[in-house]
Amino acid sequence: MNYIGSKFTLSSWIEGEVKKVVGEDLSRKIFCDIFAGTGTIGRTFKKEVKKVIANDLEHYSYVLNKNYIQNSQEIYDKEEYIRELDSLPLRSDGFIYRYYCLGSGSGRQYFSNTNGKKIDTIRLKIKEWREKEKIDSALYYYLLASLLESADKVANIASVYGAFLKNMKKSALKDMVLESADFMKNHNRHQVFNKDSNELIKEIKGDILYLDPPYNHRQYGANYHILNTISLYEEFFPKGKTGLPNYNHSPYSKKAKVPSVFEELIKNANFKYIFLSYNNEGWMSKNDIKNIMSKYGKYTLVQKEHKRFKANKADMGNHKLNKTFEYLHILEK
Repeated sequence: MNYIGSKFTLSSWIEGEVKKVVGEDLSRKIFCDIFAGTGTIGRTFKKEVKKVIANDLEHYSYVLNKNYIQNSQEIYDKEEYIRELDSLPLRSDGFIYRYYCLGSGSGRQYFSNTNGKKIDTIRLKIKEWREKEKIDSALYYYLLASLLESADKVANIASVYGAFLKNMKKSALKDMVLESADFMKNHNRHQVFNKDSNELIKEIKGDILYLDPPYNHRQYGANYHILNTISLYEEFFPKGKTGLPNYNHSPYSKKAKVPSVFEELIKNANFKYIFLSYNNEGWMSKNDIKNIMSKYGKYTLVQKEHKRFKANKADMGNHKLNKTFEYLHILEK
């Protein structure tokens, strides 16, 4: 998934820096990724630690992490459920087709008509199975994560769901195929939450806290609203040209609020080691972060240059914007 702030290409570097501070053997450690997104860092440490705690306020992220992080044991016959869902006859009365496909008269084309109908068909069947207790929680989140990942591959967007494209791009014209969102299996038990990070931090404790909050004005609830709509699948009346629902507004995306909510999080964290990913385009400067974190223990900083996330054509054409610096702020509390 092409995701704002994804740490996929940086995950090995982050893992290495964590081990330099905490030690190579993490098998007895509890690791928390409290702004988990698609779960890339949690997945990286899942194989290393005793337990992963993952959290995100966005529901699509909660679904992905319930599957990729919390699911650890084999789910038998899961591929048979995938095949059955992928071959269902399409229906035309679902929410995505009605409000996010051109054929319904909505004026929006986030998906082709066929793919919109297929997303609805699969989502409604997963919901039916869960309500009738044909599937358990583990299988439910596995199937739903598979749908989110598969739908994202055929979405008619540039990079995020803030707007759809005027013309259907080649990948969006392909028929969606429901593919397995397979997860790493191990014998450990992990936890996933769907809460405000500053509230959750008061309820949990562990050894390593990894922070990757929003950097700037971008609101994830707006940029990925279609994924939330598919995962929640609740009736509402979409607003405006892009069909936005009411969505979460993170204080970490508001310049005036960031320092206070960030310090509150650090102050309340019951974790020995805290690692903050933050780049040079964020609201808080390096000195802002240093001044806050240094109040609570030993502070250090490492950095790495890497490719910048490109959200639009203007960014893609500006070579000066191709690189950015990722800072990893480290606190031994």
